[in-house]
Amino acid sequence: MNHITFCFDVVSPYAWLAFEQLPQALRGLSWRVDLRPVLLAALLKHHGQLGPAEMPGKREWTYRQVLWQARQLGVPLQLPAVHPFNPLPLLRLALACGSEGLVNRHVAETVLRHVWTSGGADANDPARLAELRQRLAPARDPDSDEVKAELRANTDAAIAAGVFGVPSFLTDTHLFWGLDGLPLLRARLEGDPWFDGPDWHTSAQRPAQQRPR
Repeated sequence: MNHITFCFDVVSPYAWLAFEQLPQALRGLSWRVDLRPVLLAALLKHHGQLGPAEMPGKREWTYRQVLWQARQLGVPLQLPAVHPFNPLPLLRLALACGSEGLVNRHVAETVLRHVWTSGGADANDPARLAELRQRLAPARDPDSDEVKAELRANTDAAIAAGVFGVPSFLTDTHLFWGLDGLPLLRARLEGDPWFDGPDWHTSAQRPAQQRPR
């Protein structure tokens, strides 16, 4: 069976919305989805970027947009008390419940809901994290070197595959980014020939003018 790798970080509200919409985007298609946690901060650092919530103006727009999109999609979403926050405890907890860098849908949904459907609570509140860990009962220690290395390996592999943000969807030959990339992903999986044509393959093959100094 063909498969899609869904790269996500729980710090991203778009990852939560895309996670909820992915089953609908894949309805009627036979594709396995591998859920792979990655560290968005490391992707941004590699590419020399800031996250949208780290830039004044864009930060406010991001929150307004995701709240609107959630409303339009009928997906529950409440902004956590603090954002951005350090997602490492949640990413490592998720990976400690899985194996070989992957997590199952229940684990991914549980950690994402912990952040985005909490009624505005702090995602890193120690009591909430302890309760979540007890509920998920990870087979491995989330703070182990093994789990930490797994998250680094996931992130390094995503960077090597060209991933620059989350959510990202990797097929055998194409990368799709963002909640609004789901219609493109669907079209590709349905065999739309556009994705093998010049508009896809030559779009980046043009020089960029140097920025004025």
